[in-house]
Amino acid sequence: MVKNNSVIIVGAGASFEAGLPVGAGLKSDISNLLKHRKTSGFGDISINDMIVNSAVRLLSSQGYDINSLYQACGHISEAMPQAMSIDNFIDTHKGNESIEKCGKLAIVRSILNAEKKSKLYVNLDNIYNKPNYTQIESTWFNAFWQLITENCQAEELEDRFSTLSFIIFNYDRCIEHFLYYSLKNVYRLKDDHATNIVNNINIYHPYGVVGNLPWQSTQDPIAFGGEPNQHLLVKLADKIKTFTEGTNPESSEISDIKSTMLHAENVLFLGFAFHRLNMELITPDSSAGEGARSTSYFATAIGISDSDIDAVKEDIKLLSKSGNVNINVRNDRKCFDIFHEYKRSLYLY
Repeated sequence: MVKNNSVIIVGAGASFEAGLPVGAGLKSDISNLLKHRKTSGFGDISINDMIVNSAVRLLSSQGYDINSLYQACGHISEAMPQAMSIDNFIDTHKGNESIEKCGKLAIVRSILNAEKKSKLYVNLDNIYNKPNYTQIESTWFNAFWQLITENCQAEELEDRFSTLSFIIFNYDRCIEHFLYYSLKNVYRLKDDHATNIVNNINIYHPYGVVGNLPWQSTQDPIAFGGEPNQHLLVKLADKIKTFTEGTNPESSEISDIKSTMLHAENVLFLGFAFHRLNMELITPDSSAGEGARSTSYFATAIGISDSDIDAVKEDIKLLSKSGNVNINVRNDRKCFDIFHEYKRSLYLY
């Protein structure tokens, strides 16, 4: 029986447990991808990653100025060490279409590369391959799976997941990928049954995602950790949203996210940095009406100082319209640890 409306809010620190980079690592990857390199041709310009380089040339054939694009690549590469993040850098140069296009190309390429290097990667050369579950046994993915499926029969899975929502601030597909393969591995579900369950979970990516997994959709699919050609890379880059695009209050997804938060009874923040814009994005509007009668919040806050924990708690209080809240913020617990620390308190279903 479904008991609660629960929301899991996922930041970069959560994917880090699966081996994906956090902000600094992503910035370094992007800087290396877009760095100019020497070419044999006189006067030719090129960048390190050949697929991104081909995508840049494809954009030039579609009417974008090639020199402006290459200048943007060099600018992004050189600025990454000083930028807060690639997203912030693109937003800082709002209106510069070349920086936006090249930055999004690099984001998609970097995330797909990171998926391939992650603990969740599956080599599809063999259709019987699946994730190495031993590698992810001590990650929050596995701890969450054990909690959400405790004493759950196969016929109860859809009900068990029905009031669980994810708000994912990452571009990767780790959660969807993990759930799909876990349903097949543990419950021996057929592909279409596992697909149906995962596709019916409320999963929001306010800043976009690097593409549909092949089992999710036939529209421009890209495998987890897949390598796109330049044509697909350009299409996938268009799925990435800037801060301004992602926080557009007119977006139907933003409206759904705020409504989901308003009615949440349990909220779990995993690897989330509590940036101001992101908190505003998930905060219900003041005129939204009555929400949950009470809400419990649990959060990892690795890297946030003791002094700032109180400020984070005040921000979290603004998420609830009832005022009846229970807030647990831990800067001494990683994502995996939070599930064990609050095993009896986390009612996710």
